[in-house]
Amino acid sequence: MTRILIVEDDPYIAELQKDYFALHGYEAEICHDGDAGLSLALSGNYDLLILDIQLPGINGFEICKTVRERLDVPILIVSAKNEELDKIRGFGFGADDFVTKPFSPNELVARAKAHLARYERFKSGLKSSPEESLRIRELTINPSSHRVFVHDREVFLTAKEFEVLVFMATHPNRVFSKDQLFENIWGMDSNGDIATVTVHISRIREKLEADPSNPQFIETVWGAGYRFTV
Repeated sequence: MTRILIVEDDPYIAELQKDYFALHGYEAEICHDGDAGLSLALSGNYDLLILDIQLPGINGFEICKTVRERLDVPILIVSAKNEELDKIRGFGFGADDFVTKPFSPNELVARAKAHLARYERFKSGLKSSPEESLRIRELTINPSSHRVFVHDREVFLTAKEFEVLVFMATHPNRVFSKDQLFENIWGMDSNGDIATVTVHISRIREKLEADPSNPQFIETVWGAGYRFTV
């Protein structure tokens, strides 16, 4: 059974989430404390994490950042904060989604399902991918081993950053809008919430490019979206 960790300091909201996930066949465990939540998250016993931002002890952003450095698991941030900066911070720390309170429990379950399915498809695709690497100038991408090199120097990407890079590199010279990238890579409608695409592209550029302000791989096509140039 798929296991979900809910780190939420509000008992009512936590129990509501747990009950809705149980109705859909998921096993959910609740933790009300940030430090304990981090320890549980790092155990590797969960298939998806749902994090509140404001928690006793360390906050949800810190949990997200630490987990993302060690594990490839879907992370959803649920918060009463609806500021764009908080969303950008969350995505920058490696969150896959940001859900604002108050929210529909059914929507939360649907988003969790989409991320779980996307991760599973991506991992399955990596296992079945040929060993042949993608080589674009000084960039080398190995889909089967989830490794990226620039000038023979290994670059470490999160699972979602890697998925964005592989998708764009396998569709070269084609312009994708932010909505199209969100729908293709996150597996759901963006509903206008496309800040995550901008953040992921920015983080990829910082890791790959000698000069991120003048990118040579993923270019911005003003008014249209992004293009991977070969």
